[in-house]
Amino acid sequence: MRILANDGIDPVGKRILEEAGFEVDTNHIPQEELITRLNAYDAITVRSATKVRQPLIDACPNIKVIGRGGVGMDNIDVDYARSKGIAVVNTPAASSHSVGELVFAHLLNGVRFLYDSNRKMPIEGDTKFGALKKAYGAGVELKGKTIGVVGFGRIGRETAKIALGLGMDVVYYDLFEGPKSLSLDLSGGLKVDVPVKQVEKDELLRTSDFISLHVPFLDKPFIGEEEFALLKDGVALVNASRGGVIDEEGLLKALDAGKVSFAGIDVFENEPTPRKSLLSHPKVSLTPHIGAATNEAQERIGEELASLLIENLKK
Repeated sequence: MRILANDGIDPVGKRILEEAGFEVDTNHIPQEELITRLNAYDAITVRSATKVRQPLIDACPNIKVIGRGGVGMDNIDVDYARSKGIAVVNTPAASSHSVGELVFAHLLNGVRFLYDSNRKMPIEGDTKFGALKKAYGAGVELKGKTIGVVGFGRIGRETAKIALGLGMDVVYYDLFEGPKSLSLDLSGGLKVDVPVKQVEKDELLRTSDFISLHVPFLDKPFIGEEEFALLKDGVALVNASRGGVIDEEGLLKALDAGKVSFAGIDVFENEPTPRKSLLSHPKVSLTPHIGAATNEAQERIGEELASLLIENLKK
């Protein structure tokens, strides 16, 4: 059987599949060519770049499994594929901690102005050192502040655990009833249960010093015009979930007005061509959709994806 890893797969995952007797092709096929070439394979794995929609599914009846290396499957017509007897699998747990760490890379970057300092120090550091020191001298600590986590699935909980480890208070919003505490795995094998509080959406928006979003994009932004009005003055926002979860036009206005002190953005409405006004804004910390892009996460994703493919292809 042949597997097309169209958006790549970790070498560990590739090796596991090959040792199980599968042929793995890691050469990327452009989206527009898939409809004529994918039927030469028995399975396809994707990340966020490749889309597997109904027309592609209909054109490729040989496909038995669609694997998503990561969490969100909004680039796959999941229900339709399953109605055709195709197994659709993903790896929701493998990258959770890596995404949580990126959230805090953006938060620590923001509260100490590193996003701007790293832009200006190479240009002005030798001539305006004192002025820059003064400009970036009003940082704040995360300890003792409240972070609101929107969406309390695996990634949201991992993000909350990091926050608790830093001494932050955690409130969260989720459509389903969630836990009242989280267990932290500390150095030396020590485990500690720390309380968290589930709240309604409006309360989270009004009371949080920092907000991290971990929800899919549905029919409208989670934070749009009405929600921006509710936010605490000076709040910071981080989006490492999906583009469009925060209305980007509204975010730019809120940044300019000082309503939002800074934003950390890993995902964008118009990937892979984000709007220039957001990329160049002086109060935005930026990464190019790399939440799961750590060596450790990619290895876990590869291993888990390989196991799921083997399980489903050998049925």
